[in-house]
Parts: sequence; structure tokens; C-alpha cells
Amino acid sequence: MNDSSWGAPPAAGQAGYWGTSERGPVQGAAPAGPAYDAPEAPHTRPMPIVPDVPAYGGDQDDDRGAARLSGPLFSSRPPQSRSHDTPQARPFEAASQNPEPMPDAPPPAPQQKKSAGRDLGAAIGVGVGLGVVIVASLFVVKAVFVGVVAVAVVVGLWELTKRLEERKGINAPLVPIALGGAAMVVAGYVRGAEGAWVAMALTALAVLVWRMTEPPEGYLKDVTAGVFAAFYVPFLATFVAMMLTADDGPWRVLTFLLLTVVSDTGAYAVGWRFGKTKLAPRISPGKTREGLLGAVGFAMVAGALCMQFLIDDGSWWQGLLLGLAVAASATLGDLGESMIKRDLGIKDMGTLLPGHGGIMDRLDSLLPTAPVVWLLLVLFVGSG
Repeated sequence: MNDSSWGAPPAAGQAGYWGTSERGPVQGAAPAGPAYDAPEAPHTRPMPIVPDVPAYGGDQDDDRGAARLSGPLFSSRPPQSRSHDTPQARPFEAASQNPEPMPDAPPPAPQQKKSAGRDLGAAIGVGVGLGVVIVASLFVVKAVFVGVVAVAVVVGLWELTKRLEERKGINAPLVPIALGGAAMVVAGYVRGAEGAWVAMALTALAVLVWRMTEPPEGYLKDVTAGVFAAFYVPFLATFVAMMLTADDGPWRVLTFLLLTVVSDTGAYAVGWRFGKTKLAPRISPGKTREGLLGAVGFAMVAGALCMQFLIDDGSWWQGLLLGLAVAASATLGDLGESMIKRDLGIKDMGTLLPGHGGIMDRLDSLLPTAPVVWLLLVLFVGSG
């Protein structure tokens, strides 16, 4: 490319590539050439004047309009006069430089208090009512208390098998399990551990035979669930009936119930107030290590008092060990029930007891604790 390609200087009276005017070259003028060299045509093309009005309109958009129109490029006045502008002469620039203060941020919401997650009034009322029925039957006629245990076992079996059917499609035979479960409790009271084991074996056999009357599909899972339910609910409950056979049987059963309830209460109270470290978040997110310590402390104190004042030939140090064992077994039983409910995708096993859930939701820590208390009491003071 040679130098002539950039164009020669325009002749007088002609508009060059950049255009001319009285004040010098103006960018944006039409290029030189025959099509643009009419003598009567103006030498420059005026820059359109943008009016100083908001571009968006409305009070909420004033700041955006001012931002778009401020600056030398959008001013319609000569550059010499811009240095003498005042805020009154440039309302939009002043608005941009001194924006109105934003309203204060809303105050933070008050922190909500911890919630118990259940209707405590209903839970306390139901708990007191159950306690009155249990204590009355326990100290009036032993056989009535055995009947209360048998009824609780049957209702618990109904809740468990119903949830298995609804959530997993498992049809555990309820009739042989319920009849065998009630028989197990009675056999444990009448014949002791030997009678309980015989009743358990016969119940398992009845489950196998009963399920044969239906199609073979799902037979294995149904009978497995049936045998598990028979062991988990009625067989473990027979140890409560066996505790009752001792001379101080009612006081042994009362000690068992008190320690389990005190352990659960201590775990709840301490965990709700001070709980921070999760105990088993994948199983039961609400349980904490601080709550476990509360359960241990409360149960050991209650165990020492119960063994010293309620159990014949008992000692306070035995009560400390008993309380520690109860806190451990009750916590494990609660976690085991939580595993079952989490696998089934439910919160409670039932709705029979307002504020508590179902019968199984109250038996979860009692069932695995019964054989532990029975065994330790036999070791400490005998079976008599």
C-alpha cells in the first residue's frame, strides 16, 4: 500500500474523509467523493442531541437514567460551559453522585426456642395414665399385670406386622404370632425360662405352617419376619413376667420400669438442653452424646436408690451397676427401633397413644432392657 491510499489533503471548500467545520475536523462526516460534494450541502452532519430525561421512566429508575445520560458524551452544552455546571444544572448527575439512602435492613428474626417435637401435655397425661394402670395391676393382683403385658404384646405385634405390610409388602402371619406371643408371656410367668423357650419354639413352628396355606412367593421373607417379630416383642417381654415370680417380684418390676423411664427422661432432658454432639446421626439424628451421659447419670442414681430401698438384700453399689446397664440397653433398644422405623420410612409405629405414637414406640427401650435387669437381679440377689 502506498501513501496515496490514506488520501490527499482535501481542497478548500471540500469535505475530507473526517469532515471539516468552522471549528476543525469533525468525526462522523461523510467521506469525500462525487456523491457527497454538492456545494449546497452542509459541510457537517450535526450530532443528535439527547434530551436530559430518564431513559426508563418512573421513580424507581431515576438512578439508572442518570447513569446513562451523564458525562460529556451526552451533554448538549459546549465543553467550555460544563466546568461551570452546578448541581442544580445537573440534577441527574447530582442524583448519581448523591444517591438517596437505602432503607435500613429488616431486623433479624428472633431465634426460635427449641421444640420438644411432640405434644408434651398429651404425652405426660398418657404416661401418667399408663403408670396408674400398671402400678395398680402390679400390686393388686399379679395375674392382672400379666394380662396387661399380654395385651401390650398383642397390640405391639399388630402395629409391627401392619407397618411391615404397608411399607415393605411383608405379610408376617399375625394370628399365630399373636396367639403364640400371649402364650409366651403366660408360660414365662407359670413355668419360667423353660416355659418361655418352649412357647417360642412352638410359635416359630406355627408361623412356618400357617404361611404354607398361601402361595409360595415371598414365603421366606414372610416367615423370617414372623419369627423375628415373635422373638423381638413377646419373647423379650416374658422376662418381665419372670421377674414377677419372685417374692419381691412387684418391686423388681417397678425397679425395672423406673430405671428405664428415668434413663429415657434423663437422656431427653439433658440432650434437649445441652446436646450438641450427635450420637448416631445416621440412625437417630435427635440423640446426642450429652443425652447419653444424662441417661447414665440419672439411671445410676435411681438404680442406687432402688436397690438400696426397694429390693430385698440389695445394695447401692449394685444399683450403680444396674443403672449403668439399663442406660446402655435402653439406648441400644431405642436405636434398634429407630433403625427399623428408618428402614420402613416412618416416624412412629402407630398413633394409639397421643404424644407417644404407638405401643411399640413405648416398648422400644423396655423390651431389650427386661432380660438385662432380670439377669442382673438374679446375679445380685437371687431368683427368690
